Amino acid sequence: MNAKKQIHLAAHFPGVNNTTVWSDPESGSQTDFASFVHFARTAERGLFDFLFLAEGLRLREHRGRIHDLDVVGRPDTLTVLNAIAAVTTHLGLGGTLNTTFNEPYELAKQLASLDHLSGGRAAWNLVTSSDAFTGENFRRGGFLAPEQRYERAQEILDAVRELWLSWAEDAMVADRERGAFVRDGAAPVVEHRGEQFSFSGRFSLPPTPQGHPVLIQSGDSDAGREFGARTADAIFSRHGTLESGQAFYRDLKGRLPRYGRSERDVTILPATTFALGDTPEDAAEAAAEIRRAQVSPQTAIAFLEQVWGRDLSAYDPDGPLPDVDPDPEGVSITRGRVRHEKDSLAVARQWRELSEAKGGLSIRELIIETTARQSFVGTPRQVAEQMDVYVQENASDGFILIPHLVPGGLDEFVEKVVPELQDRGSYRTEYTGPTLRDHLGLARPTAGRSTARAAG
Repeated sequence: MNAKKQIHLAAHFPGVNNTTVWSDPESGSQTDFASFVHFARTAERGLFDFLFLAEGLRLREHRGRIHDLDVVGRPDTLTVLNAIAAVTTHLGLGGTLNTTFNEPYELAKQLASLDHLSGGRAAWNLVTSSDAFTGENFRRGGFLAPEQRYERAQEILDAVRELWLSWAEDAMVADRERGAFVRDGAAPVVEHRGEQFSFSGRFSLPPTPQGHPVLIQSGDSDAGREFGARTADAIFSRHGTLESGQAFYRDLKGRLPRYGRSERDVTILPATTFALGDTPEDAAEAAAEIRRAQVSPQTAIAFLEQVWGRDLSAYDPDGPLPDVDPDPEGVSITRGRVRHEKDSLAVARQWRELSEAKGGLSIRELIIETTARQSFVGTPRQVAEQMDVYVQENASDGFILIPHLVPGGLDEFVEKVVPELQDRGSYRTEYTGPTLRDHLGLARPTAGRSTARAAG
């Protein structure tokens, strides 16, 4: 009998989107370090692979004003992760850093430093941006066509890896008698000449405890999937249902052989939420309350305005959809984060059909329906069973949990669901190694590894 697949778990500290119910009395600070300590230690107590931080490079504006329905501020990602490294021992530390606005040497040194200081627990979530509004905060600006975003991302990753892997593994000799600290020739000059970057110099840090940080990617376009198959160690997937998860799993893992990679080289982790209760009915009631808190009346109207491109403040969020059509020519009234990239007229038609099919949903009910993430709802045993089915049936390799509260949103899951997963034989009972690569079952990278390109 084959051993069961083991479930991988990560925890996302929310703070740049409306998943977080900041108005809840149980909600804590997004800037107080104590919040991060509580959240990280809970994840480590639950034997999670890693903690994950997103990135907000500019405050989102809606109709010219700061969109205060989301949590709009959080300290710098790398600063937080380096501090968390000092209060944890095994938990991986993943941070989102943009490839559009950063330079290779800077990224290489920052992430290698985190990997050294944490004892081999760093991860880099690579994201791209074509958002000119966000780019106004940066010297090089924000606009890049989609294909150029991934060309830049691939080159910046190639350059960073050249720096990370430039030192020989046995470079450090620290020979006191000869006065030799680094072996001759073991830290060569890195020459990079590309379309996006050109530089020449030696990297200033030796190989890190896990070779180099784990690479996470989350793009879902065809170019994004290809980039992930070529480069990523883990994929932050948005495909949360069983059927769509299985389709994404087959597609992504089917791309790996052309890059000389196997299925075990990439861990697929969809984002998910959860709601627990003593009975299924209690859990369903809790889930409904959370969704209504996440989609306040103001948030419902703001979501709708993003599609309609119009000022809809006169409409009742508990009333029907507007009888006017969206303005497809209008400039988006939300800047910095656009949730809907499809044809606005087509989206409006779909939403009207959905509202009618569901018995006439109000604006708020419709937004609740259409913006919900995949969520596991039930008793702790039921949630453990649901998660196990997804992993054993290859819809994912695990999950990135996004609780609706910080810092205590993970507490109940760790206390009640983790033991159920362990009883099913699908989840570790202790960490088996010190590094994040150990947690994910990944090989130590060497020069030339994971940089192969498709022939032709």
